[in-house]
Amino acid sequence: MSNISDITSSINIHDQDFLVPLQLNHLTILKVKGVTEVLKKKDKGNSEREREWWQPLTTFLFIVILILTKLYDFNLGAVTESSLWRSSDYGSTYTKLNDKVGSRTVLSYLYVCPTNKQKIMMLSDPEVESAVLISSDEGASFEKHPINFNILSLLFHPAQENWILAYSHDSKLYSSMDFGRKWQLVHDNVMPGRFYWAVMGLDRESDVVHIETRIAKGCAQYVKCRAQRCTEGNRQYLFPGHVDTNSLVVQDEYVFTQVTKSGRASYFVSYMRESFKRMKLPKYCLPKDMHIISTDEKQVFAAVQEWNQNNTYSLYISDSPGVYFTLSLENLRTSRGPAGNLLVDFYKVEGINGMYLANKLVDNHIKSFITYNKGQTWALLPAPATDVAGNNLHCILPFCSLHLHLEMSENPYTSGPVTSKKSVPGIIVATGNIGTELSSTNLGMFITSDAGNSWRQIFDEEHNVWFLDNGGAMLAVLHAATPIRHLWISLDEGKKWDRHSFSLAPLYVDGVLMEPESDNHIITFFGHFSHRSEWQLIKIDYKGLFSRRCMDGDYQTWHLHNKGELCVMGEKQIYMKRRPGNRCMLAQDYSRIYSSEPCLCTAYDFECDYGWERQADGKCSPAFWFNPNGATKSCSTSQSFLNSTGYRKVLSNNCKEGGRNVYSPKRQVCRPRPPRGLRLSTSQGDLSAPVGSNVTFMVYLDDVNFGDGIKITYSNLSRTDDGIKHIYRTTGIYRVTASAENNLGSDSNTLFLHITSPVERVYLSAPIVAIRGKEANLTAVVWPSHTRTLTFFWWFDNSSEPIITLEGSISYMFQREGKNKVTVQVASGSTIMQDSKVITVKEFFRSLLLSFSPALDEHNPDIPEWREDIGRVVSGVPEDQLLVSLYPGLPSTAELFILPDEHASSEHKRSSEEISDIFVTALNQGLIQFELKSDIRIIVYMTQQTLAPLVDSNSIHSGSAMLMLLTVVFVGLAAFFIYKFKSKSGNTSLKILSYK
Repeated sequence: MSNISDITSSINIHDQDFLVPLQLNHLTILKVKGVTEVLKKKDKGNSEREREWWQPLTTFLFIVILILTKLYDFNLGAVTESSLWRSSDYGSTYTKLNDKVGSRTVLSYLYVCPTNKQKIMMLSDPEVESAVLISSDEGASFEKHPINFNILSLLFHPAQENWILAYSHDSKLYSSMDFGRKWQLVHDNVMPGRFYWAVMGLDRESDVVHIETRIAKGCAQYVKCRAQRCTEGNRQYLFPGHVDTNSLVVQDEYVFTQVTKSGRASYFVSYMRESFKRMKLPKYCLPKDMHIISTDEKQVFAAVQEWNQNNTYSLYISDSPGVYFTLSLENLRTSRGPAGNLLVDFYKVEGINGMYLANKLVDNHIKSFITYNKGQTWALLPAPATDVAGNNLHCILPFCSLHLHLEMSENPYTSGPVTSKKSVPGIIVATGNIGTELSSTNLGMFITSDAGNSWRQIFDEEHNVWFLDNGGAMLAVLHAATPIRHLWISLDEGKKWDRHSFSLAPLYVDGVLMEPESDNHIITFFGHFSHRSEWQLIKIDYKGLFSRRCMDGDYQTWHLHNKGELCVMGEKQIYMKRRPGNRCMLAQDYSRIYSSEPCLCTAYDFECDYGWERQADGKCSPAFWFNPNGATKSCSTSQSFLNSTGYRKVLSNNCKEGGRNVYSPKRQVCRPRPPRGLRLSTSQGDLSAPVGSNVTFMVYLDDVNFGDGIKITYSNLSRTDDGIKHIYRTTGIYRVTASAENNLGSDSNTLFLHITSPVERVYLSAPIVAIRGKEANLTAVVWPSHTRTLTFFWWFDNSSEPIITLEGSISYMFQREGKNKVTVQVASGSTIMQDSKVITVKEFFRSLLLSFSPALDEHNPDIPEWREDIGRVVSGVPEDQLLVSLYPGLPSTAELFILPDEHASSEHKRSSEEISDIFVTALNQGLIQFELKSDIRIIVYMTQQTLAPLVDSNSIHSGSAMLMLLTVVFVGLAAFFIYKFKSKSGNTSLKILSYK
């Protein structure tokens, strides 16, 4: 074996100007062929987006390295000179190229065309001149082209080597189709970093660009056009309406954007360039912020900050279209990068399908977790049995475990705190500590060779570790602020480390350049001997560590497993790896996977479908807010549909279901039923339109009446995506009705269309039960609050004319028993909003005031939808006799209304008293409960009983004062499930325990 110190060569990069102490502060090293280019960035102006454009170079004809140095004058506060150096023998010798780029030219950045590594573009310093310098021969020669704008960043086309987008300092986007010789304006007012080239195979034309353009503060548009034909007539606005600024993301098959209204953000996705759909998170996630982590394998990983999170985010995983999301892991650790960008402690392990690492906040402690099934189950990391010195650690799960730092390195020259490679599946090297939580002290280096099942400590100090020789060897360098002269190399997966001296004098190491995925065995260290010395480059050829190429007998197999379970992501996989200690070089193209065999599916090969949650026993059950029988089905008589069983197969999981197929969706025959849930809205959801505009209605119906004398009948409209269009010729308020009817029944829906106003949201607060012939108080609560006059339109049941008021409250006397529908519309300026409620009117009723165990308040976001679902989950008997209303605020309180049975005899009053007595007894004994989550059970208590017929809406709700507190009342919410109704109720989450 050759000693590393015998195969090193040292080079100084300097000239006479660089001898001024501490003035050389910028070094760019660019390997043009066969090497990953490196950029040492100390400029504060560099954005995160710019760093993403430095991609690995993978052509191996010969090696060229370019080095750009800059002289910074602290007195002037600017770069005054630059030098460009070139090596064509992989760093053995360098030539200064200042005469070829212009001796007075000050260079700022280097870029390499990702599809043709021979093409290089350099930018001049805009403080001196605005120009680009172009080379087509790997920097051997350059031609300069002046430009009339200052380039802030560049984006190369993923397939066309001459196509470039340039973003200027004045927010304009330019395009060049000849590698920077001529430029054309694409669009102005472009948001920084929010422009994207076409994705091959998805966009029809390869010169398409996706752009986010600023319209006003916080408001933008999504524009799609061709790079050289982006005139107003050729632009497409694919998202209907405005979007939030800095929200457009075009990535792989997906386009994402965000719209905020009334302080609540909605997120939209376009999959495979289809129309945008609202992304569906669990109902009470209520996100404050969302970041797309990954779109690999046609699936979206998103970090979501929920309404009750401050310093953590939760991990959500989508279906393929990116619409329906389910929770994978709560309370991920996050931090902010130097540019303010969000950093999430979530790491995908290379080479092993479905394997991820994450840091989670648990009881105010950060702990590291691992998953082998793409986030369906997570487990703590087992600590090593001994430390690096061989001492027993006695670290027992779950009280003590291994914790790893997972944040990405800001320095492109270092390895970062965690490293894995596709070429060496199962091996992970990371910085971390052992104990009860993640710490920044007492750090060591840890390695696993069996995909995280067991770990070993390899160093008791923090090191940078790189994979060499296609992953067959590892290089470690101490991560220290002091100069060093030794490196460590291991050929047996970190079991043994050999120390080598790479420099005669200790070197402050700023970074290491290498190309681990090629047959080139060159490492280049760069740094400086002292803070006053010039840059030093040390070239190392480690080929002498190996004696030969690996043969078949040099490899062994290992079985991927999860704590002994051989089925991982639905298959048994056997991998090939080099036998530890064999000093042979790995072939670059040798196959890592030896064999793969599918397994029978288990519950953990499936995610819980949208609206379902994983329980402690591993099964997926409907969340309390989700009604699996109420899911929308596109279904007609004599047809069938696939109905979810609560599971959806994890993408890229290769398991096979047995003969029963218990997890896959079941095909069910559509049964005739009366129309229900008929929906009617405009295509944009607005309730107004300018005179003469073509309004599009989205409905599921048989018959539509536009309210102005025109009536049209449609059939199979549920199969029509474009909706119904109608032009209104005169101003006014129109009642638009849609109806559906078959021999089993009918349904209808109504909206009132007129001129809109700036009102963003309205909520009708009304009692769910009222006494016939006595006034009930109704209140319309408007967001945001307005100082100017609002007009309120009150529609009662089938009235042809509304009651119009200038106040948001009204008292109304209902004369008809039964269900009475009330609709209120609020008009201000040019906006109309509406809300509706159904009020049950009776001659008399009884009621019970209820309270809940304190655990409910910890999960109460205090919004109407949450209160509605909590009321509904306490359900089970016919809703025409028992109704439940939850009041706003904390602590959570509710009221149970006991109504007379319409079909009972004249003794129905006594029947209500008996039902009331039954509930009082059950409530007093704490027998009425429901499950909020898999591990949280809520007990319902009685606060007070009121007697009928003395109770009416005024006495219960204290008139308008209670309504002004945003009292939430609902129609058909909840009926408590007691033993005498058990045969009628079907499945329910509410139980009475041992009551007789």
